[in-house]
Amino acid sequence: MKVIGMRSKLVEIEAGTTLHFWVPTINSTKPSVVFLHGFVANGIMTWLFQILSLSSDFAIYVPDLLFFGDSFTDCPQRSTSFHAHCLAKGMIKLGVEKFSLVGFSYGGMVGFELAQLYPHMVESMVMSSTVIEMTETISNASLNNIGFTNWPDFLLPKTIADLKVLLSIGSHKFPWFPQFLFRDFLEVMFGNRMEKVELLEALVVGDKDTTPPKYSQRIYLLYGDNDKIFNHTVSDIMKA
Repeated sequence: MKVIGMRSKLVEIEAGTTLHFWVPTINSTKPSVVFLHGFVANGIMTWLFQILSLSSDFAIYVPDLLFFGDSFTDCPQRSTSFHAHCLAKGMIKLGVEKFSLVGFSYGGMVGFELAQLYPHMVESMVMSSTVIEMTETISNASLNNIGFTNWPDFLLPKTIADLKVLLSIGSHKFPWFPQFLFRDFLEVMFGNRMEKVELLEALVVGDKDTTPPKYSQRIYLLYGDNDKIFNHTVSDIMKA
């Protein structure tokens, strides 16, 4: 990361809440892009190859969402809107007031909320394998597609076998890795289990409690042809 001009930085959002970012080593006039990771890994693990490819043309910012990596809060709030407020405050403290967003899965939902709450900051979005909101209907249909009854059982594996099931459900076939890498990944990426269960519980909203928002930003949606989780929701998102 140092070789490509990136460094690790902890940003105190408020008392008891700290976000960890990977940020450019020096100030840049390049367009700023924020990458938001999904629920399975932290920022650097999710976006490493994109960072390596794009850091010469963009000022890249990669936060760890709360309870991932070194980001933490003692605040009881778990909503995507709380995440969005924290990210906006963090970017302002980093001196960045306009940026584009790239979001994947859970990070995409946080990103949609950030764009709605702070339209003056988010210029455009690229969203992959995600939805605007995880409504009860979308949640139930998605869980039924993958053969689970709740999100913690799927997204918070406890064994290597569970982890392999999680990684195998997606748009592409997951490559072979030696067993010790799965063991290390399981140990490092799935801490703060209680808090992450709370995040997942707060993520699902009632169908009657959601209203399709209007966005001023340009939005580009990416889905895999064989997406087993969210593919059935693409038409609903486009209508929204």
